[in-house]
Amino acid sequence: MMDFAYWLPIIWAVILVAAISIYVVLDGFDLGIGMLFALERHPDRRDVMVNTIAPVWDGNETWMVLGGAVLYGVFPGAYATLLPAFYLPIVLMLLALIFRGVAFEFRVMTRGTGREGMWNAGFMAGSAIAAFCQGTILGGVVQGIKVVDGAFAGGPLDWLTPFSILCGLSVMCGYALLGATWLIWRTTGVLEASCRRWAARLAVGLFIGIVAVSLWTPLLHAPYLRRWTDWPNIAFVAPVPVLVVVLGRLFVMGLRRGHSKGPFLCALGWFFLCLSGLGITVWPYAVPPGLTLWDVSSPPSSQFFQLIGTAILLPIILTYTIYSYHVFRGKVTETDGYH
Repeated sequence: MMDFAYWLPIIWAVILVAAISIYVVLDGFDLGIGMLFALERHPDRRDVMVNTIAPVWDGNETWMVLGGAVLYGVFPGAYATLLPAFYLPIVLMLLALIFRGVAFEFRVMTRGTGREGMWNAGFMAGSAIAAFCQGTILGGVVQGIKVVDGAFAGGPLDWLTPFSILCGLSVMCGYALLGATWLIWRTTGVLEASCRRWAARLAVGLFIGIVAVSLWTPLLHAPYLRRWTDWPNIAFVAPVPVLVVVLGRLFVMGLRRGHSKGPFLCALGWFFLCLSGLGITVWPYAVPPGLTLWDVSSPPSSQFFQLIGTAILLPIILTYTIYSYHVFRGKVTETDGYH
């Protein structure tokens, strides 16, 4: 029973990381397309951008809900500590996502009335604010939270630091890159050519962000530094930065050779490596730098009960997600429409 109780939080940590990763993949290019409205002003091409995600965008938040449910049900100590530490960015993110969703629909309903521009601006702003808030929350978690007797003991703006702002800007750049590469895959003609130019510039920005965050993170706490520099740890973590460079090279080759899917897959690879690197850095802490997974987890019986339900629901969620993207696959042109 002791061994089983030990492994349950690890199993749940894997499920939580998987839910967050899938959310980043699916909603990342979704938010990125919203931010790219700032670069594409032609109304018909904007409609094409929206039509590539219109059938599936509202299902992407399922994975964020799953991640929140896991945090609340399985790691209640982390939920009770993290939520008050990030009330402001979480509320701002949720409001931005709500307003963005409203703008997504209203921009179509108000076409020809002169108010479409307001909703386009709302779609852009909501996407950018949500992306920035997600990045600052991530940066705030990694930099650590002041905890006394298992409870948050800091101030309402402790999360807002130069490091978290850097993470927020990096996530914005990364999501915009995912959006650009998604459109390379799903569109044609002038819009696809524009996205290739945007992707090349955004990739440079994201690479700079990755390097800056990677160099800064080990300096935040001594355990982080040891994780990346002590032997034999370095032998296991060294492939991560090497693969980042390799994917960068493949990304450039894909753009130059006119590949459609290659740039998007390389961008996804960058995100996977970044999340892997952050996971390696903070392990085994659920609330860095003091509370581990086992410190904040619910009783083993509760974890096991929830695991049974998740084992039933997770395949269903995966199935309808994969099926929806399969049904609405292929290139989208100005003659296609969803609304």
